[in-house]
Amino acid sequence: MLSYKQYIQKFVLGTEFFYVLCMVYGALLSGQAAELHRQLFAVTVPGFVWGSVLSFLWGALFLGIWAAPIGWYVAWMHNSSLK
Repeated sequence: MLSYKQYIQKFVLGTEFFYVLCMVYGALLSGQAAELHRQLFAVTVPGFVWGSVLSFLWGALFLGIWAAPIGWYVAWMHNSSLK
């Protein structure tokens, strides 16, 4: 059985890791690809503005808040399927 607490922590950590990776990747892009990448963040995270430190922190918090219940749900589905 999966531990809910550990799985939620790992899920949130993984989400934050990939969020930072996507931010770095978006900073390296140029032209139309950069614009599309940045607009995707604005659509995914409400109130997100590319290049703002507060917006970066808001995005990390927002995705972490969403990752926690999703991690719990995945652990619950796994554990309930073992019964």
